[in-house]
Amino acid sequence: MFYPMPFFIVKMSQEKRIISIDAMGGDHAPNAVLGGMNQYLYQYGEDSVFFRVFGNERILRALLRKFPRVARNCEIINANEVISGTDKVRDVIRHAQDTSMYMAIKDVREGNSSAVVSAGNTGVLMALSKLALKTVDGISRPAITTMLPSGNGDTRVVGLDLGANVHCDEEILFDFSILGSVYAEIIGGMKRPRVGILNIGEEGTKGSESLQRLNKVLSEHVDELPYEYNGFVEGNDVTGGNVQVVVTDGFTGNVMLKTVEGTAKMISRIVKANYKRSIIAILGTFFLIHLFKRLKNKIDPRSYAGAVFLGLNGFSIKTHGNSDALAWAHALEYAVNLSKSDFYGKIRERTTALANIKNELKKSDIAE
Repeated sequence: MFYPMPFFIVKMSQEKRIISIDAMGGDHAPNAVLGGMNQYLYQYGEDSVFFRVFGNERILRALLRKFPRVARNCEIINANEVISGTDKVRDVIRHAQDTSMYMAIKDVREGNSSAVVSAGNTGVLMALSKLALKTVDGISRPAITTMLPSGNGDTRVVGLDLGANVHCDEEILFDFSILGSVYAEIIGGMKRPRVGILNIGEEGTKGSESLQRLNKVLSEHVDELPYEYNGFVEGNDVTGGNVQVVVTDGFTGNVMLKTVEGTAKMISRIVKANYKRSIIAILGTFFLIHLFKRLKNKIDPRSYAGAVFLGLNGFSIKTHGNSDALAWAHALEYAVNLSKSDFYGKIRERTTALANIKNELKKSDIAE
């Protein structure tokens, strides 16, 4: 059974959205892709979405015989080439025109679909998305963004950047704070979210000079910010429920993401290993079955749906390379909800309103 993700606030309307699909990307493509589409349509009905599916037409049409619900709600567009998980950006980017990934991204640029979803090569997807969709005016770089489990009830914490930009100066991180706060408001329903900059300590003297400059400027303009600035936060704050948006560079953010996912898997293994050890443990598990289900749904990486490249003129969504049908169903829910939001209108409004702070960060950088 496919259960909807708990953290989305954007309401599903009757308006049908068109979602572009890279059907050939990922470890379990295209079977898991079509299986996820089938689960999504079963959950939300056939009037909620239409899919434009890019991939090997012969293979896809053969598989569609198993999924008549999907066959009624999709269009197959043949793509002769596939980008593999081991392909390098520099080797692919000049010859990507006929690949399922690039064709699916281009479909968003041309206005045929509202968002693109792929489980393919992250680096290539990022590069091609940026090339085709371009960044929003006022935003320096796009950031890989998702919601991670938080220890505070059923809430989640927005994390960015999770791997797109290894090196980030204070201007880029400031842009990420805007992207993350708007994402938290629109997608997470968090009014005036608490935003923190990930660092090795909470004190203003900790971390790099770039981080210290950013913290100083934001602290001086705290009353002008549309979010609640919490200053520096540490790694234990990510899942501690003390902050709702964590901003960092892509290197540190990717380590953070993998650590959270690894911890979730460890907890799941410990629970499974221990509840079978005695009759008392088995009985205890029976009485706590609903608690364990909630825990599983919260820490299961498949429930994160994937990550979106925020800051581009269009939604490009990356789901895990090993995504199964359940993970794909969540990713499609994610794509539809994002496409129904006024996310980029809000971003443009925020970047204009906060341009003076961005200019001050530029001046402080030049002064150094």
